[in-house]
Amino acid sequence: MVSLQTVQAHNATLKSLAPGLVAVFVGGTSGISLSTALALARHTSSPKIYLIGRSQSAADSAIASMKSINPSVQPTFLQSDISLLKNVDSVCAEIAAKEKKLNLLFMTPGYMTLKGRDETAEGLDRKFSLHYYARMRFISNLLPLLITAAQEDPSSDSANTRLSRVVSVLDPHVAVRAGGSGTLDFSDLSLKNTFSLQKCGAHASLMGDFFLEGMAQRHRHTSFLHTYPSGVATGVMRELPGGGVLAAVLKPLLRAFMVPIQESGERHLFAATSGRYPPKAEGEGMEGDVAVGSDGTKGSGSYWVSWDGEVFPENKKLGKTREEGAVEKVVQHTDEVFKQVCEEGKTYP
Repeated sequence: MVSLQTVQAHNATLKSLAPGLVAVFVGGTSGISLSTALALARHTSSPKIYLIGRSQSAADSAIASMKSINPSVQPTFLQSDISLLKNVDSVCAEIAAKEKKLNLLFMTPGYMTLKGRDETAEGLDRKFSLHYYARMRFISNLLPLLITAAQEDPSSDSANTRLSRVVSVLDPHVAVRAGGSGTLDFSDLSLKNTFSLQKCGAHASLMGDFFLEGMAQRHRHTSFLHTYPSGVATGVMRELPGGGVLAAVLKPLLRAFMVPIQESGERHLFAATSGRYPPKAEGEGMEGDVAVGSDGTKGSGSYWVSWDGEVFPENKKLGKTREEGAVEKVVQHTDEVFKQVCEEGKTYP
C-alpha cells in the first residue's frame, strides 16, 4: 500500500512544476473526478482545468470551489451529453482549438441503472458508451495534444516534466470479481445481441483494460492507467429509482469501509502524476520504485491500479483472454465503431 503520507508528500512537490499544466476531467463536476480536479488545483500553479459534464449549476459550484482553493486556477466548463460520440468529438474539437498540449486526461463518466439495453441514436448502449466507447473516443481525439505534452522541451519555461497521462476510473478486475470468467464475447463485443447489465460491466472493464494496453504499446511516451477507486461516496446511484434515499441510508453504514472523497482525490492525483507509473519509453529498464504494468512487464506504460496505489497482481483468467488476441481484437472493434459512427455518421449495426 502506498501510504497516504507518501501520497501527500508527492502531491506537495507538484508546486515545483511550471505554471500552466493542462488537464481535462470528463465527468468533472462531481465525485472522484471533481475531488481530483480540486486536488490538482490545490497542489499546482495556475493549472488550466477543463470540466466536462451535463450540469451548469454543478459546474458553477465546482469552479467556485476551485477558485477558493487557488485563485490562479483557469477553469473552463464544457457542457455536453457525452453518451453520444458525436458530442465527444465536438467537445474535443473545442479543446483542441484552445490548447496545443494536454498533460492529463482523467475520466470517470458512468452511472448505475436497472434498465436493460438502452440504445442511443448511435446504436450503442448508453451505459456501455459512457463506461467505454466515449472514454476511448476522448483518448483517440486528444492523443495529438498528449503527444505534444510528452515531447515538450524539459528546459523550456513552460515544461511540466513531459507529463502525458490518461487515467480511466472504473475497475480493471470487475470481470473476475466474485468468480467471474474474465472473458470477452469476441463475436458480440458491443453486446448488440447478448446484452445484460452484468455482461456490460465485464465488457466495459475488460475492453478498457486491453484498449489502454494497446495505446501504451503504440504511444510509448504517454502512460495509461485504469484505476479501481474502491468505495467512495459519489453520486453514482442518482439515476436509480430511490437512489438518493438508498445512498443516504447506506452511507453511514458503510463509512468505515469507504475511502473519504478528499483522500480519493489526493490518491488519484498521485496516480495521475507520480513517476511510479511511467510511459513505456521511460519505464523500460528504469530502476527504483516503478510499477509493474498490466502485461506483467515493469514500466510497460499501461497499469491496472487499485485504490491504494498498488497494481493488481497477475490474473490467469485475464492473461488467457490477452493470449486470445484481446488487445488487437478490442482495438480493431473500437476503431470500426468510431469509423462507422463518427466518420461515416451511421448507426452502429
